[in-house]
Amino acid sequence: MIAESSVIVGAAPLRPEDVVAVARHDARVEIAPEALERVAAARALVEGLADDPEPHYGISTGFGALATTFIAPERRRQLQASLIRSHAAGTGPEVEREVVRALMLLRLQTLATGHTGVRPIVVETYAAMLNAGITPIVREYGSLGCSGDLAPLSHVALAAMGEGRVHVLRQAQQPEQAVEMDAADALGAASIAPLVLREKEGLALINGTDGMLGMLLLGLHDLSVLLDTADVAAGMSVESQLGTDAVFAADLQALRPQAGQAVSAANLRTVLAGSPIVASHRDPAVCTRVQDAYSLRCSPQVHGAARDTADHARMIAERELAAAVDNPVITDDGRVESNGNFHGAPIAYVLDFLAIAVADVASISERRTDRALDPARSNGLPPFLAHEVGVDSGLMIAQYAAAGIVSELKRLAVPASVDSIPSSAMQEDHVSMGWAAARKLRRALDGLARVLAIEVLTAARALDLRAPLQPGAATGAVRELVRGTGVAGPGPDRFLSPEMEAVAALVASGAVARAALKPVAAASTSASPDREI
Repeated sequence: MIAESSVIVGAAPLRPEDVVAVARHDARVEIAPEALERVAAARALVEGLADDPEPHYGISTGFGALATTFIAPERRRQLQASLIRSHAAGTGPEVEREVVRALMLLRLQTLATGHTGVRPIVVETYAAMLNAGITPIVREYGSLGCSGDLAPLSHVALAAMGEGRVHVLRQAQQPEQAVEMDAADALGAASIAPLVLREKEGLALINGTDGMLGMLLLGLHDLSVLLDTADVAAGMSVESQLGTDAVFAADLQALRPQAGQAVSAANLRTVLAGSPIVASHRDPAVCTRVQDAYSLRCSPQVHGAARDTADHARMIAERELAAAVDNPVITDDGRVESNGNFHGAPIAYVLDFLAIAVADVASISERRTDRALDPARSNGLPPFLAHEVGVDSGLMIAQYAAAGIVSELKRLAVPASVDSIPSSAMQEDHVSMGWAAARKLRRALDGLARVLAIEVLTAARALDLRAPLQPGAATGAVRELVRGTGVAGPGPDRFLSPEMEAVAALVASGAVARAALKPVAAASTSASPDREI
């Protein structure tokens, strides 16, 4: 009986939200019965070929540069175990739990397609490990992204064999409470028998793009939240710096029919709707500026371009979710064929593309922050939003932090996917570096969240300094959210780092974007065409 809240593997391709649910929220995994039937049928073909005196790659031969070496039947179990042990060669810091769970789930999905030739017990073991909260320790360095994420996936397979080290998270525990132990002890405690791998199974467990794909899916989920937040932060900056909302008008945006731009412009209209501050200088007799700086005026164009980039990456990710990546594969008509589908180029390219977009969204955010702190450009705000100019530094160094992060994001935007390096005695002579592209995107997304948090912190203080004028409902709600986390308003200098961390947590959780939408939703019982957040 499959629970309604379970993620079902093998009935249809997984959805991005399924991966997030299992990776981050420990959703239970169930295997569709028809998937186990497919797996058993494919395994019967492999066992028939294992008895064939003719060599078949991955079944009765060695691997990689040793693909022509025939392995006698009595040595094949040792071959599979040796493959996993030797390939579990990661080094460096431990990879995050959510990443490991994502790659385990994605490998499980491919195993359940019936195209890999593993036994049903292998599929069931991976599902059982996920459900028991057993997360193998995977190291950061070791994958070249071709043949897939070999080293990370090998660490997982090693744990399924009862070797290596794992973290175990019991129900009702937090990730930081996970206990490290030997894989054999963790499997025993969960009543899971260690796998003894047979022909083809070692290859099937490690030939995949699952690590880079998992990080892409998690990254797209996070980026969606951050792009909504970027629109909110931009709206707060436009408002607090006495910018105009006229440039975000729907008819002006429609003159350039870019989909992402339209969404971000609609968000900005929503965020600024009904703002007394914006209304206070709408009269040309009051405000003589012809137009705002690019960082204010062009926010929808930059944020929208990032949205379109994310949409393209999402398309690639969803195609990959429908893939069965292994080498060799069992075809629908029963052939065992070598192929190159494990190459990570499609994923690596979009991971790099996203890092470029992330860097640029952070860059324009930092420029909006800097404008708020400069009395020559902030339209009446005190220098650095300081309480006592000359004595207090205000938010001067917060902008330094944003600038430092943006500079790092520019370095992280350098593509990894163009940096192939040959391996395996020149057999694997062109690799994707997709795992490296994914690792740097995760760091870039963390940087973007912090840059946006600094903008929100700055704009909230700037809104306070516009009193007695009041912000609009949406921006005012964000300001109150910030104040409600112990981040005080204007005043003498104080320890700033905890306040920056507190707002960064609000940004990363999506609380800032939700706070901006809530008062708009409460004011209308029907959906507005401008309400996109």
